[in-house]
Amino acid sequence: MDDALKLAREFEHVMCRFRRMDYSVLHPGVGNMEFAVLEMIHKLSAQHDAIYGAAISDLQKKMEEAAETLEFEEAARYRDLFNSVKQVSQKQKITDSDGEDKDIIALDKDGSDAVVQVFFVRSGKLIGREHFYMTHVEDSDKAQILLDFVKQFYAGTPFVPRELILQKEIDDIPVLEEWLTARRGARVYIRVPRKGQKEKLVELAEKNAKLVLEKDRERIARDEARTVGAVRQIAQLLDLPMLDRMEAFDISNISGFENVGSMVVYEKGKPKRSDYRKFRIKTVAGPDDYACMREVLTRRFEHGLKETKELEEKNLSGEFGSFARFPDLLLMDGGRGQVNIAQQVLDELHLNIPVCGMVKDDNHRTRGLYFHNVELPIDRNSEAFKLITRVQDEAHRFAIEYHRSLRSKDQVKSVLDEIPGVGPARRKALMKSFPSIYEIRDATAEQIAMQADLPMSVAEEIYEFFHNHQEEDCRE
Repeated sequence: MDDALKLAREFEHVMCRFRRMDYSVLHPGVGNMEFAVLEMIHKLSAQHDAIYGAAISDLQKKMEEAAETLEFEEAARYRDLFNSVKQVSQKQKITDSDGEDKDIIALDKDGSDAVVQVFFVRSGKLIGREHFYMTHVEDSDKAQILLDFVKQFYAGTPFVPRELILQKEIDDIPVLEEWLTARRGARVYIRVPRKGQKEKLVELAEKNAKLVLEKDRERIARDEARTVGAVRQIAQLLDLPMLDRMEAFDISNISGFENVGSMVVYEKGKPKRSDYRKFRIKTVAGPDDYACMREVLTRRFEHGLKETKELEEKNLSGEFGSFARFPDLLLMDGGRGQVNIAQQVLDELHLNIPVCGMVKDDNHRTRGLYFHNVELPIDRNSEAFKLITRVQDEAHRFAIEYHRSLRSKDQVKSVLDEIPGVGPARRKALMKSFPSIYEIRDATAEQIAMQADLPMSVAEEIYEFFHNHQEEDCRE
């Protein structure tokens, strides 16, 4: 009984807190007491039916006693608490029935907009939820939207549960199950419940999606102007018939000792971080941005072509790959030079993808677009200009962040690591003594030995490396 009273007191405390709170702040987009209590009961983690039964009995007794003494407000409070505990105890009982990991997915649609709600159940317990916006879906029914969402979401998420509980039947379930099973490394099932608690949870997910859609209608319209509307402006500016996916690339280095590349992806004007990629440059010594960009683009598209072929052999579309989906537009951080490098790589691989340069002014701020050998000015107040600036800044941030992570972990490597006799200490001495790798390459053995305070034998190895060494092509 002590456990039952403790649980009742916990619930009473929770209910009081919820009564005082603004639900839209506590649960953005969800003004739903049922879900809030459901989520809290899982955190309280009462694990035995006996505890729930005792708590319900005790609350019922208190409710009846309050009514008998004409304390109707107190009786009403116990009644509400009684109903909440009873309702949630049933949900807990069901979700704990198999102890499996599952995602419950439902959506609501209104015209061209939809919201997909996902409940995450782990080890039989509901641990959280998240909603996702889908726009321009006026020509798709709910089943098609669910199918598109499942493909996109689970292509990027690192965790795949044992079971997907869907609101509606979708096409290609056997193919999706096979693909998800391969990603998870264990059997995955896709189910559409017709009755029982799983069906009720699907209903709750749909209800939450509807609430989010109704509440955020104005915000969705503003967001669409910033994203899809901006993409539409860029497509009109460049006279492109279709523009959905954009990929932007940037190069970063530290005094030529380490080159890295970044690839960021935007779809419908929003970053798709699951498709971001990092590249450690393998074949370029020194701060040669053009050569580095050539390597990054070559690796990216060669990998994509290889993956596309593998997917075709398995009768799977490019949506199931990480590199197989190619962009509708390539955005290069720079002008004519970077655009020409990209065009050369695409021509060599027989790919037809429009390439555009993001040109900056003398203050390193976005100025315009370089397309078809012409610099196109853009209205600085337009959503297109703002989106291009965000893309350019994001590509640069991602490259810099990767560089910093390598440095912080003391993992910065360079071409110097390939030289016999040059370890971390001697590499550090060389980096401290010479402004760039070019200075090392152009120095004599005697100068290397003197400036970096190295043995002559090591200095001669370094000299020989730069003057006789043939780099291997280490492309993926």
